[in-house]
Amino acid sequence: MTQHPVEKTPLTLLGLGTMGGALARAWLAAGHPLTVWNRTPARAAALAAEGARVAGSAAEAVAANSLIVLCLLDDASVDEVLAGTDLAGRDLVDLTTGTPARARARAEWARERGARHLDGGIMAVPPMIGVPEAGGYVFYSGSRDLFERHRETLGVPAGTTYVGEDAGFAALYDVALLSAMYGMFAGAAHAFALIRKEDIDPASLAPLLADWLVAMAPAVHQTAEQLRSGDYTKGVVSPLAMQVAGTPTFLSTAEQQGVSPELLSPYFALMRRRLAEGSGEEGLTGVIDLLAR
Repeated sequence: MTQHPVEKTPLTLLGLGTMGGALARAWLAAGHPLTVWNRTPARAAALAAEGARVAGSAAEAVAANSLIVLCLLDDASVDEVLAGTDLAGRDLVDLTTGTPARARARAEWARERGARHLDGGIMAVPPMIGVPEAGGYVFYSGSRDLFERHRETLGVPAGTTYVGEDAGFAALYDVALLSAMYGMFAGAAHAFALIRKEDIDPASLAPLLADWLVAMAPAVHQTAEQLRSGDYTKGVVSPLAMQVAGTPTFLSTAEQQGVSPELLSPYFALMRRRLAEGSGEEGLTGVIDLLAR
């Protein structure tokens, strides 16, 4: 009996920067027929040796396949690259980093041109692409039918997490997680600054800091439950009044160590505002209401 190999979905990739190149190599390694185009031809040419078909123009690349993946610099680049291309009947998957509003506008833009649209937010760095054990994944939002149609192909470079029919949700989840990441980096920067002038090896603080952040991370579940229930005192063990009372110690320590408090002061100010108008028995969830006004 002759076994016929499963045909892999052909696709087009527009944009071959560091992330785009990683995506391309993952699809090629998995046996997907891939057409590529890049503004800088040399990057596309490098993939030809690995089996990619290099299109002479973005329009030619779009015409080659029904599944089109975009991984470009910004929204203006998408406009420029797709200008004058025939998108009718195409499935556009936009992995270009942007805002929720931009994603919603792009979905409508695609619909007006006869195309279907998915937006994606990549939660990975290029070395994680094509490496399942690295844990990278991509948020997708927009048409569920379109997502299900291409789920297997989209899951080749990284895991897939569908977050809703609203085209803007992938970008929103993406920015929400990255915003929390930068907040964590800000706290870590302040911590290292405090010991910078002391006879303390930063490498000795690093494992303690990492373990502490991991131990504190589950607090997000309590925050979510308090937001859902509206009861900001539920499960609180460190009430807001007590935490606000302790903030002068952090600021004084920073001053004594010659460290700017600019990464901590805005959050402490929000804590004081919430205490002034809320309950001292709450935790820190009420700060979110101040930000969301």
